[in-house]
Amino acid sequence: MNKRKPSFYYIVFTLLLFVTIVITASVGSANITIYDSFRVLLSRIPFVGGLIDTSQIPENYFTIVWNIRIPRILLSGLSGASLALVGACFQGLFRNPLADPQILGISSGAALGATLAALSGMTMSFFGLGVIGAFAFVGALLTVLLVYRIAFTGSTGSVTHIVLTGTAISSMLSAMISLLMSIRREQIEKVYMWTLGSFSAASMKKVGFLFLFFILCATIIIVYARDLNIIAAGEETAESLGIDTMKVKRVLIIVGSLLVAACVSVCGIIGFVGLIIPHVVRLLLGPKHERLLPFSCIFGAFFLIVCDTLARTLRSPGELPVGVITALFGAPYFLLLLYRDKKRMV
Repeated sequence: MNKRKPSFYYIVFTLLLFVTIVITASVGSANITIYDSFRVLLSRIPFVGGLIDTSQIPENYFTIVWNIRIPRILLSGLSGASLALVGACFQGLFRNPLADPQILGISSGAALGATLAALSGMTMSFFGLGVIGAFAFVGALLTVLLVYRIAFTGSTGSVTHIVLTGTAISSMLSAMISLLMSIRREQIEKVYMWTLGSFSAASMKKVGFLFLFFILCATIIIVYARDLNIIAAGEETAESLGIDTMKVKRVLIIVGSLLVAACVSVCGIIGFVGLIIPHVVRLLLGPKHERLLPFSCIFGAFFLIVCDTLARTLRSPGELPVGVITALFGAPYFLLLLYRDKKRMV
């Protein structure tokens, strides 16, 4: 890709994302045209809204678009951007194309927290999160701290050691979840549906909560883009060039895990986004993390907005868990990656 193309791609894909938001805001049980959806969105933009004639638009359209659909679209977009960004970061950090945001057992920790919340029967709210979301966030963070404590004990901290630690802890937490669910079988469905992921309880408070984490964590991760390029070539090479690989690992694992914990707490566990989106972006724009990380955010947002729109419309007036939709897209692509790698080795 020549030097002029990145800015062109930024403009094109950002416009594509905006068009996607407009179109998906018009999709649903209420029959709102794309043009009306576009005018409703423009009417709320400062300095532009006063120029838009909305006198012919029914008042309930504003309620449907702004209070119901836009929070859900924004939350799904932020979640997709977060998962894809962390997936791209971890794939470069661990030098493993099959790494994803759940590689450190974050999802299992969140699921255990959600299970404990469901069994507790509490109904309080914390910073816009329900009890299940708040417990999931805490469970994910505690899991990350445990993995970090074990994996970075002494002079250890190799990629293999980190991944194996995450896998072992994930298996242990999954066993604990199964034990709790077998004791309280009446809560199984509630926890199971949460683990499949959903944006049905989206709100602007949750959007604001995730947005703060996204801005902070994405900024830190993108700052380390150059270091990720060098680490991808090998840790010995990176250290010979003066990069403290242990420090980079610690920072990116903590920051990436924090972002995933925030994401899981607002929407449940959604798989394959952080796995397949970085691969798609890498095929289109190359492996350099200066481009890979920001474009993964854009593509991840686009992908999860589309998946959530399908989830809420395919069974209207009911809806499917969004994790089912991402799995239907992601699993075949994952198998294709494995087949292609096997064919290349042969």
